[in-house]
Amino acid sequence: MKLNIALLAGDGIGPEVIDQAVKVCDAIATKYEHEIAWKPALTGAAAIDAVGEPYPDDTHEICASADAVLFGAIGHPRFDNDPSAKVRPEQGLLKMRQKLGLFANVRPTFTFPSLIDKSPLKRDRIEGTDLIILRELTGGVYFGKPRGVSKINDNEEKAVDTQSYTTSEVERITRVAFDLAKKRNNKVTSVEKSNVMETGMFWRNIVTKLHNNEFNNVELNHMLADNCAMQLVRYPKQFDVILTDNLFGDMLSDVAAMLTGSLGMLPSASLGAINEKGTRAALYEPVHGTAPDIAGQGKANPLAMIMSFAMMLKYSFDMQEDSQMIEQAVQNVLSKGLRTPDIKQGAVKIVSTSEMGQAVIDELTKLINK
Repeated sequence: MKLNIALLAGDGIGPEVIDQAVKVCDAIATKYEHEIAWKPALTGAAAIDAVGEPYPDDTHEICASADAVLFGAIGHPRFDNDPSAKVRPEQGLLKMRQKLGLFANVRPTFTFPSLIDKSPLKRDRIEGTDLIILRELTGGVYFGKPRGVSKINDNEEKAVDTQSYTTSEVERITRVAFDLAKKRNNKVTSVEKSNVMETGMFWRNIVTKLHNNEFNNVELNHMLADNCAMQLVRYPKQFDVILTDNLFGDMLSDVAAMLTGSLGMLPSASLGAINEKGTRAALYEPVHGTAPDIAGQGKANPLAMIMSFAMMLKYSFDMQEDSQMIEQAVQNVLSKGLRTPDIKQGAVKIVSTSEMGQAVIDELTKLINK
């Protein structure tokens, strides 16, 4: 099979972890005779330093023409500490999502048996957790207008962000949620703040109507966002697919990610609409950030990046067997007690970024040759 993949390493630990994912990809491609065309491109702080833009037009052309995008991480401390900066790395990610039409962010949260005790929660609370947070990604308060800071008088300013959604924006993400649920445990929990927000009640009404008209064979529950945050910690196994907006999805997905004990363990996918060819724009990235404090030191955990590539095989190329084999290779490595520093509890051996990547390749090779 021919795979045309845009490669956006980004900033911080992005280049280190994406390098390991590429090696895993090449290993499985060699065995199954897949032909992979890697197309590197700049984004984030690296792109700002090179051309002054966090998501240059050249990068967009590469991403738009690719079958899928594999993305590392974005951001740099020097921009975080400079309130006067007019261009920031994170603007590149928002621009990429919008220009590629990546409206559906799929964040799976599941437990690794060998890492249960790494979680801050008790084993009986989280063992067997397997849920997806589906976050609407191109609407809501991050994109709503008007926004900005205005002057009221010499002593007073006013900041405004606008939360807005249209019927079609809510309907399309809701359809993705129900379709995902039908392939899993057939349950959707729609999350908003309908008790205090107009957009929340608007969201609830549209989800309910679509459920009644098209998906009444799927179980639907509604939950307020603050309660959902509490329930994720109290009893996460009650959830299958959590459907929510951009802002709440941003928060809840990070809460869910820590159920596993480390942000370095979880992948994600951002998907666009299916086009007339039956394909869709798609970006795959680890949940973790740039981790500038350990960048370049060989301490970064590449497993979320490798698992993101496994998601790519599943969602963009329908290569279910290949995807499952990579996931199993990761499980096997962890079962042997190999750990990067972020998950060192219970380690038999602490390994570097590249050593962890090679360990996955070794296990993958064993599975392929069975």
